[in-house]
Formats: sequence, C-alpha cells, structure tokens
Amino acid sequence: MIDAPDLTKLSHAEKDALILALLPQLAAAEARIATLEARLAALTGPAKTPDNSSKPPSQGQKPDRPAADRPTRKSRPGVGRALHPNPDRVVEARLAACPNCAAAFPDALQTAQQVYERIELPPIKPDVTQIRLYGGRCSCCSVRVTADAPTGLERGSPFGPSIAALVVYLHYAHAIGMERLAMLMDELFSLSISEGAISNILARAREPLLAATAAIEQAVLASPVVCSDETSVRVCGKNWWEWVFIGTLAVLHVIKPSRGKAVVTALFGAIRPEVWVSDMLGSQRGHGVLWQVCLAHLLRDAKYAVECGDTAFSTPFRRLLLRAMAIGRRREALKDTTLSQYLADLDRRLDRIIAAIPVGEPGRRLHKRMLTNRAHLFVFVTNRAVPYTNNISERHLRPSVIFRKVTNGFRCEWGAETYAAFRSVVSTAKANGASVLDTVRLVLAAKTPVEPMTRVG
Repeated sequence: MIDAPDLTKLSHAEKDALILALLPQLAAAEARIATLEARLAALTGPAKTPDNSSKPPSQGQKPDRPAADRPTRKSRPGVGRALHPNPDRVVEARLAACPNCAAAFPDALQTAQQVYERIELPPIKPDVTQIRLYGGRCSCCSVRVTADAPTGLERGSPFGPSIAALVVYLHYAHAIGMERLAMLMDELFSLSISEGAISNILARAREPLLAATAAIEQAVLASPVVCSDETSVRVCGKNWWEWVFIGTLAVLHVIKPSRGKAVVTALFGAIRPEVWVSDMLGSQRGHGVLWQVCLAHLLRDAKYAVECGDTAFSTPFRRLLLRAMAIGRRREALKDTTLSQYLADLDRRLDRIIAAIPVGEPGRRLHKRMLTNRAHLFVFVTNRAVPYTNNISERHLRPSVIFRKVTNGFRCEWGAETYAAFRSVVSTAKANGASVLDTVRLVLAAKTPVEPMTRVG
C-alpha cells in the first residue's frame, strides 16, 4: 500500500512534476493490464480446434463416443465376394454315394450346391537374366574386341524398369523409408537391394518425372480456374513449402524455400487465370482476374467468433455461408437466371449482416476482413466451374503431409524436386482415373508422359 502525499502542501509546480513522474507508471500499468486481459481471455475463451479454426486435424482431439446401447441390427442376407470370372483351375467334388442312406448317387443327378474360392499368391522371386559378352583378341589385327550387348540389356544398373517403378512407387506413394523398403524388397520379393541402390534409382527417376511434369505445368497454366494451397516441408533441415496448383485438367506440385508471392509469380509470370481459389493468405491474393475465398475457412472462423460470444454479426454470417454453400451444391440443377437471383439475394443479406456491430475481438477481426473482401465471397454462384471451398487442394496435399510425418522430409534438394514431380504425375493420374503404378512405369520408361484427359475435381 502506497501512502498518498498530502496534495494541499504541494505547490502547482510540484503537482505538475508529480503528475509527469506518474505518467510513465500509468502507461506501464495500462499495458500490463491489457496483457493480462488478453491472457485471461485466452485462458477463459473457447479453445481453437480443427472445427473452429485453421488448426490441422492432427492437433485436434476427438471426444469419446457415448456408450449408448445400440439396438440389435435386423438380420439381412449377406453379400459375399464376387467370384472370379476366369479362375486358374476348378476343383469339383462329387458324391459317390448318398451320405444319408449310402445309396449310389449318379453324376447325372448332381448339381453344384456351393461354389467358393481359395486364393493364394505364388512364391515371388526375381527373374534374373545374366548377360555374357564374348570376345577376345582378333587373329587378323590383334585388337581385343568384345561383342555388343543386346538391345535393352546394356551395362548399367542391374535393376530393371519394373523394379525401378516399384521402388519409386512404394517410397513416394506409400512413404516407406529406404531401410524399410530394402527389408520389404528382400522379404516379399527375395530381392537383395541396398539403400544406396534405392537412392540411385530415385535419382535416375528425376529426369523422366520432370519431363512428364512439364506437360502438367502447361496444362495448369492454361486453366481458367486454378485452386492453390501450400503446406510446410523439411528440406536439408530447413522449413520449405510445398505448393499445389490444381487446374481444370492437371495437378502441379512444387517445393520451394518460400511461402511468398514470388513462387506464384515465377511460375505463372504474366498469366492470370480467370478465377483463383484459395484461403485468405496474403501470398495467395492477386493472381487471378477474380478471386474466390475458401468458404470452409471462413465458416470455421465464424464458428470460433460465435463461441467467443459474437451473436450479432458472426451467427447470421455463418448461416449465410451455409446457405451459399447449399446453393453451390445445387448449381448443376439450376438455371443461370436462378443463380443470378440467388447471387443478388446473398448480396442483400450480406449488406444487412455487415451493418451489425460485432462483439468481441474475434468477431471484430472477422467483420473487418469481410468489409475488405466481401466481393470475393460469392464468385462461385454464377460460375459452375468454380468450387466454393479449397478442399480439393487440401486433399491433394494430404499425402505429402503424411510423407512428411513418416520420413521427416528430405536430406537433399534434388529429393524434394523429384518428390514434387512424382506427386504432380500421381495426382494428375488419380484425378483422371488412371492406375498410379502403371503411370509411373510409363513415365520411367520414357514413353508418353501422363496426359491430362478429363476435368480434375
């Protein structure tokens, strides 16, 4: 407790000096109070989860499922595995006599009563071709000569294209580390292969994968609608970023040390797609003629603001987003004039909602962002080619996140570049319904690179 001075005994000059001396303490106290209020709000406010923020699902915790007594399910006929149309062999078991009365049971009276299958994998072992090149010293010119190797069996790596495609596929598509991959090849395929040989196979895959990615890049650059997102990746012990760009016909992945606009500018140059779809990260803005904000991100932000007590603005704004997304799901069945009317109605509703005064800091931040970016909320309503969320980009990045968690990233830059090229080829192949392993085989064999055939979505 500080004793207050007797102000009646102080002159005006002494009072002014006392006030000036107390002002810094007052400012420090106000700053301290603001800091403590912010900490109190963080401790007492709702926790940020993947459902109400942009936190990844891996950082969330699902609640326990209630132990409710479920009613017994009504029995119904089971559905078994479909029989193989062309089995390798058929084993028929016929009766010689009736097991009930021992009477003779002729084959003509017997019909198939049960049909089932037993499936096995044959022992897998490598197919080894040993090449012996003969020659010797010529009796005429005395020059030592050797026969040429047959086409396709030239000197080099002992592991052929089928093994190379399988190694690349298992390592990059299924995130199997090199040590485990060497063990898997030995135990499943009886193939002894070292980690160094696996690394050499991945290094040789770089050029054909990059060549196939060049065609994918051109398809993405020519797309009228581009969806984009990014996620972190570890390269040489440093934080880099994996970007994904999804066009109408192809999916392109690139790994760069930056998360800034320079990555997009270097890739697209002067090209500006008609619509760019992304979250509200600053580096994702300004790359298209129009910009569609991901409504799923805004929906989570609005939910958090509602949980913080903002019912004036965030609650009706969240309902408006849900209404807009419901319209987006029905676009294919609606006429253009109907969609235009829906867009006008959404804008009118947004005018009324934005006029409200939000409560709480999360609500005020969301309100301020919407005042600035309201023109980018409903671009998708009248353009059926534009998605209303950026979920497709997150789906294409999910395998990379799993790969990062399992392998802890890349120890060299060429490994990151090769992986990005592989993901571009695989994502485009999967989006077009092609077999991933067959596509990898074609690309590594330096045949026709993966060609985008249908719309990605």
